[in-house]
Amino acid sequence: MRLARYLSGLTGLLALAALTGCGSQGNPLPPSLELPKPVSDLKAVRKGDKVRLTWTAPRETTDKLRIKEPGKTRVCRSAAAPAAMECMEVAEPPAGQAPASAAAGYTDTLSRELQEQNPTGFAVYTVEVTNARDRSAGPSNAVRVPLAPTLPPPTGLEARVTAEGIALSFSPPSPPAVAQDPFTHSLRIYRRAAGATAETVAGELPLPAPPSFLDKNVEWEKSYQYNITTVTKIAPPGGTPVEVEGDDSSTVEIVARDSFPPATPTEVQAVTSSAVGGQSFIDLTWTPNNEADLAGYNVYRREGDAQPQKINAEPVKTPAFRDSSVSPGQTYLYSVSAVDLRGNESGRSEETSESVPQP
Repeated sequence: MRLARYLSGLTGLLALAALTGCGSQGNPLPPSLELPKPVSDLKAVRKGDKVRLTWTAPRETTDKLRIKEPGKTRVCRSAAAPAAMECMEVAEPPAGQAPASAAAGYTDTLSRELQEQNPTGFAVYTVEVTNARDRSAGPSNAVRVPLAPTLPPPTGLEARVTAEGIALSFSPPSPPAVAQDPFTHSLRIYRRAAGATAETVAGELPLPAPPSFLDKNVEWEKSYQYNITTVTKIAPPGGTPVEVEGDDSSTVEIVARDSFPPATPTEVQAVTSSAVGGQSFIDLTWTPNNEADLAGYNVYRREGDAQPQKINAEPVKTPAFRDSSVSPGQTYLYSVSAVDLRGNESGRSEETSESVPQP
């Protein structure tokens, strides 16, 4: 009886020991420091005196755990090289949950004083994401932007449609009175077609520039928006050229509506001929037009003091026409006009006359 109780108790102790051993395998893990992963994709774009910084907000800690209590994000700027980053805090975006897209950003303003202190230098930026206890795993990658001062944009931008394209007029800014190496300046003209997702560069003019620009690369009946910005280009000796865009001008919108007829045809000539069997006709020829959007020609005829009447049913595709509806003994006066694809018709050419002889 006593032996049975002993064996039963021993069995229970062994089972407990086995369970305890299963829960204590391996070394104990230290508590997580909950440090957000450092940002690694910081980017910077400068426009005028504004620098737009963008990055991906970390969602995990250095221990690959989800961040539970995010802290503050510091944005730092320095004029020092990245290897000697001793930045001052220029901004501290508010703490809070990272956005669902994990996209984050901040816009910094470069003072005129800062630009002029070191115009050939660079501003260096980093961001540092902290936890709720204001601790971080270190700053992000460093990015830099030029500190070169920019010029103001052109003023008074206007647009009008011409037969050659869209003509822009504006008042350009004045470049520095004294040329400053290694700086050069230009105007960059941006164009956006209706329905397009991005702007394209329509042209660029070095400063000092004329107060106008003709954009020939447009399509008729399309709507366009234009704006102009100044560009400061820096080409340091032995260094990599960089450029900074200034602020944009006002935007002007215009429809490239074609109301411009082709040129009036010239050198119209008429010659009477006869076919076998005695049927007479008058052949007309003229100098061809060279417009890219030419649809054809209209031929007009009159007799005596009557008004000219168009005698072709469809636009004539070639610079020649045969009038078979003529009568012996009559004199006819002919003129020709040109028509484009949008129905714009030129004026009529000078008249030429031809008589059909009696048989």
